[in-house]
Amino acid sequence: MVQCRWRRRRCVAITVLLSTFLIYQSLLANGVTYNVINLGAKPDGKTDSTESFLRAWASACASEIRATIYVPPGKYLIREVYFSGKQCSSRQKKITFRIDGTLVAPSDYWDIGNAGAWIKFDRVSGVSIYGGKLDGRGTALWACKASSSTNCPDGATTLAFYNSNNIVLDGVTSINSQMIHIGIVRCHNVKLQGTMVSASGTSPNTDGIHIQLSSGVTVLNSRIATGDDCISIGPGCSNLWIENVACGPGHGISIGSLGWQLQEPGVQNVTVKTVTFKGTQNGARIKTWGRPSNAFVDGVVFQHLVMVNVQNPIIIDQNYCPHNICPTQQNSGVKISNVTYKNIRGTSATSVAVKFTCSKKNPCQKIKLEHVNLSYKDQQAKASCANAEGTTSGIIVPTSCL
Repeated sequence: MVQCRWRRRRCVAITVLLSTFLIYQSLLANGVTYNVINLGAKPDGKTDSTESFLRAWASACASEIRATIYVPPGKYLIREVYFSGKQCSSRQKKITFRIDGTLVAPSDYWDIGNAGAWIKFDRVSGVSIYGGKLDGRGTALWACKASSSTNCPDGATTLAFYNSNNIVLDGVTSINSQMIHIGIVRCHNVKLQGTMVSASGTSPNTDGIHIQLSSGVTVLNSRIATGDDCISIGPGCSNLWIENVACGPGHGISIGSLGWQLQEPGVQNVTVKTVTFKGTQNGARIKTWGRPSNAFVDGVVFQHLVMVNVQNPIIIDQNYCPHNICPTQQNSGVKISNVTYKNIRGTSATSVAVKFTCSKKNPCQKIKLEHVNLSYKDQQAKASCANAEGTTSGIIVPTSCL
């Protein structure tokens, strides 16, 4: 409390200045919050609330102090929405989304089907999203594609970050995405934890998390059930850490496909640790096209993995060619080296539990198997190798073919 020992007018002025300073300090510490309902959003799942979210973003961007966009409980219909960092104040360092509700895509898949991404962030820094469910309503589009109709849009990624840094996704749930659930492209320093992904095991191209041309990405404590890769790692990725993930159904955790382009960046320094694969098509997979390329894979560790009835628990496939779309099969130019499989156990759904099909032109180098124990129907599984060189240590079942 200010003690007024001077003239009254001077005392009042000092009191006002002090109060203003304290309010400013409080704002700096706690920031400002923009509630989307106060900006016109309707939590009924039917009223288009897109503009309300854009108004909240514009206000948060313009703020020079920490800003929070709050989404209360309820359902919010959102059409294609683009959050651009270009409109943000140069002093704005952090924007937080706190989502207690569900964002739902339009029921007509054409509304966002060719948008590329439904909810898109581009050139942002310091954005965090805590909680929330994202419902892509993709089932109708999946049915369209399953019907072999030629009149279906490609489908949209549910949540995508492009050209962004210092991103946090914590406790985000994505269900029934039209295509990829969460995409991370050309980003640096991204942390995803507590991510939940749910889609049918027959849903097409619905990768749980796709990472490409990015570095410093961490995925922790997540559960992914989908119709494609639980996590897919594309060209140009480095320094990735994936730990404590439950995968299934799905196609496993895949590096690739790589090598479609002649001039293509490689993948290096990737750790996949403490993952359970249940009923998946693959477990730990590296896949490359049979085409000339200067791409590479170097410095990968698959460690502490549990396989439960997995069709291909450990696989390197350098002749990847789905749906017979390759006009001519060539030797893959992708060089694969320094890949370690350590402490991997469980059951294979096929007799060949370990399969290394490497390039004749560029054989796999420095493959390491350490303490691998995989069985097939209570029998000893088999291993198959082509153009693969490496070493083993500890108990190796099936017997190594390196």
